[in-house]
Amino acid sequence: MRNIKDSNKMPQRIILMHRASYCKVREQVEKVRKAQKMWAKTSFKQRRQFLRILLKYIIKHQALICEISSRDTGKTMVDASLGEIMTTCEKIHWLLSEGEKWLKPEYRSSGRSMLHKSARVEFHPLGVIGAIVSWNYPFHNIFNPMLAALFSGNGIVIKISENASWSGCFYFRIIQSALAAIGAPEDLVEVITGFGETGEALVSSADKVIFVGSPGVGKMGPPLAGRYDMGALCMHEHSEKLEGLVHDAIDKGAEIVARGSFGPIGGDAVDQYYPPTVIVNVNHSMRLMQEEAFGPIMPIMKFSSDEEVVKLANDSRYGLGCAVFSGNQSHAREIASQIHCGFAAVNDFAATYMCQSLPFGGVKHSGFGRFGGAEGLRACCLVKAVVEDRWWPYIKTVIPKPIQYPVAENAFEFQESLVEALYGLSIWDRLKALVSVLKVLTEQNSTNSSKLK
Repeated sequence: MRNIKDSNKMPQRIILMHRASYCKVREQVEKVRKAQKMWAKTSFKQRRQFLRILLKYIIKHQALICEISSRDTGKTMVDASLGEIMTTCEKIHWLLSEGEKWLKPEYRSSGRSMLHKSARVEFHPLGVIGAIVSWNYPFHNIFNPMLAALFSGNGIVIKISENASWSGCFYFRIIQSALAAIGAPEDLVEVITGFGETGEALVSSADKVIFVGSPGVGKMGPPLAGRYDMGALCMHEHSEKLEGLVHDAIDKGAEIVARGSFGPIGGDAVDQYYPPTVIVNVNHSMRLMQEEAFGPIMPIMKFSSDEEVVKLANDSRYGLGCAVFSGNQSHAREIASQIHCGFAAVNDFAATYMCQSLPFGGVKHSGFGRFGGAEGLRACCLVKAVVEDRWWPYIKTVIPKPIQYPVAENAFEFQESLVEALYGLSIWDRLKALVSVLKVLTEQNSTNSSKLK
């Protein structure tokens, strides 16, 4: 990859993106929009070349990517490898293998009345995708929307979290180097950071917005407050929130049965970590069971029947995903089918996300829409329905005489017969109706001939 040596240097913490103003964000979007018009004309072969360069770099520099993610979010190197590297490589592999197939025109049935037509769905780039991403997985959260946006012919402006802008700057340079290596427009991808007004400006100027963050911010549309990202623990206030949830549960009768401890970390970093905690005797009157914790807390509830466990699981404002475990796989599958959520893992946890052919997203307060899989890739597109003559110019649509204006007296009779001829439930009914259609047409032609005489 050209200029890749510059990307290998560890970024300094003072290299932070500026807090973009409203006008500056719109300028960035317009820069990307101009570059996208050229990129939209590229072939899938050229786009795959971009992906292969990225994949080669990621595999070769796994330790560096993980170290930067670890330093900026506090996650372990293994966690970074699983959540940043493997998921991103799997995404690239899926796009290389199947991406083009899902973006090619898809031919559909034209139905009975339009039998002489061909019908298809085309997938065109939308233009500029805006992505507002959280800081829990800074590498993957940048690359995931960027890969889908660029492979489908779009440009993208990504607002990274102000809590992960250091790593975001470095990861952005990897993308820039890969674009330069294939001669792509340098302004095709932009990464910005800032608070609520930055996100608001991006929402109002992009053609589509992908949002990954907390429900509180997501429900605002344009986000007006920017310090409510969700993710790994790298903010003191989030640790305080978790402690508050646990204290509330204990005050209402819950009990901590197991709790981890910190490893060898600096004293000034203790407040940014929260120990793994297992808590029992919880119920749905507790905030812990009603609010999104997004931390290493495992509340355990007992149940006595399938109906009860399904009811408890669905008694939530959230519905991202579920994991159901049972010694009987069909039993687990049956329970999982009744949980109101966006994805389910049977006798496993989070395995669905590693299958990048599958869509990812939730219901209720966990959001709407999907990214990942064919659904997510096509969500980056203008979906256009196209119909044209199958045997043009020999056979074309002609309005039958009885319903041409001014309509004939027997126009409705003709329509009734035509509908039954096309959609009648039995062949005999359709044949009788067809005779009626031909009879009306014959009568109409005779009437027109008489008028001409």
